[in-house]
Amino acid sequence: MTQTSTQTLQQTLSIVKPDAVGQNQIGNIIEYFEREGLSVVAAKMVHLSPDDAKKFYEIHADKPFFGELVEFMTSGPILAMVLEGSDAVATNRRIMGATDPTKAEAGTVRADFATSIERNAVHGSDSLENAKTEIGFFFKDKEIFPRA
Repeated sequence: MTQTSTQTLQQTLSIVKPDAVGQNQIGNIIEYFEREGLSVVAAKMVHLSPDDAKKFYEIHADKPFFGELVEFMTSGPILAMVLEGSDAVATNRRIMGATDPTKAEAGTVRADFATSIERNAVHGSDSLENAKTEIGFFFKDKEIFPRA
């Protein structure tokens, strides 16, 4: 997190999930973030192994959808990104829209690109604390290039 004289910049993790990668929507999704003032300060394409997906989503291990989530997240490559900007966690979540695309506000990533609650195009950290943990899962410090 970088402090400037007028605002505090935050970093958050964003993932373009296998469904959106497979539909060739990476650039379109990044545009949503950039036009709202978030910058991509790190990015990498990854194909998660089942063990990596289980570890990343371990918070959901006791939920009935866990197996399907792991299967989906390992079904193809993802694009993991670190987004940076003012209030990045909340901004990213607003841009993504509701998890269920049928309930997502028009003009959000999920309203425009998701096909179902399970195939909802993107993941975003839900708190600054989780963002730090999730960023660390995918990136080393030297792979992140802050704006400021």
